[in-house]
Amino acid sequence: MRFLVIRLSSIGDIVHALPAVAALGEAFPQAEITWAVETRYAVLLEGNPFVRRVLTLDTLGWRRRLASPRTWEEAWRGLASLRDAEYDAVLDFQGLVKSALLARWSGSARRLGLAEAHLREPPAALFYTERVAVPPGSHAIEEGLALVARLGVPVLRREQWRFPLPQPEADDRYVEAQLAKRGVRDFILVNPGGGWQSKRWPPDSYAQLVRLLRQGLGPERHWSILFTGSAVEEPLVRGILAQADDPRAGYFASTLTQFIALARRARLAVGGDTGPLHLAAAVGTPVVAIYGPTDPARNGPFAADDIALASGEPTDHTRRLRRPSYIQGVEAEAVREAIRRRVAKAYG
Repeated sequence: MRFLVIRLSSIGDIVHALPAVAALGEAFPQAEITWAVETRYAVLLEGNPFVRRVLTLDTLGWRRRLASPRTWEEAWRGLASLRDAEYDAVLDFQGLVKSALLARWSGSARRLGLAEAHLREPPAALFYTERVAVPPGSHAIEEGLALVARLGVPVLRREQWRFPLPQPEADDRYVEAQLAKRGVRDFILVNPGGGWQSKRWPPDSYAQLVRLLRQGLGPERHWSILFTGSAVEEPLVRGILAQADDPRAGYFASTLTQFIALARRARLAVGGDTGPLHLAAAVGTPVVAIYGPTDPARNGPFAADDIALASGEPTDHTRRLRRPSYIQGVEAEAVREAIRRRVAKAYG
């Protein structure tokens, strides 16, 4: 059997699709699973034992280079590769018109997606042959598992969810060397970024949190604090660190797979609804999350002991606001207390 999975982006959404694809691979061990993904995120699927083929599409880049003949050549080759196999079923985990059209273009006679009420772009459902409804309040991971359940995959309990993320030895060595060079052993991992500003906690609040954590988290728990972020986010991080003025806090620049290695070693991860936080949750790092416009019940950390603090202030979910605002209504003292509670549950 051949299955095509469409989950193009982004980091957190790809992470949330991993358990369903792993379950599909375990239920059909002889099947050939192809995953269509944005080129920039394909690294997350390296070494995945359930994915036979990774089909990369650069739709994000193509939109910025529409006037270039090379763009149209690349796009045509990518679209042609979607039709070079006969798929028994296509599963659209993305739920956008774009991804649904790709499912239709594949030529498969069986195309599965969520029902209209669960889609970010409801018209996408027009291109599915089967629409799967999920109970209200389901987590994004459970939505993906509902799709593969339609193919006969057994329903999994949360403790059975698997996240086969890459673990290159070179990244482990690099992270270990960098931590040793800094003299860091136990640390809290903090990612202050986000896809757009309304998903981010204010930089001043992060700086205040660092100052509050100077008091430690109990006996002999004066841990270091490592901030992470992309190259674009580095000025944001540097500004927070300058304001916090704490020698135990620093910036750790990393690639995506180096971040995964770093998250595996962290005592705790703190951040908003963003890819790095979801990666930390997937590798089992205890999490304290700060949410604003998105729903932590659907997109938040899923371990029973993890803590998500949600803003009580109304904010707009869209990223194209003329005057976006940061998450309001979550105080630094509340986050510090949540960190203490999560650390106590994890380490006693």
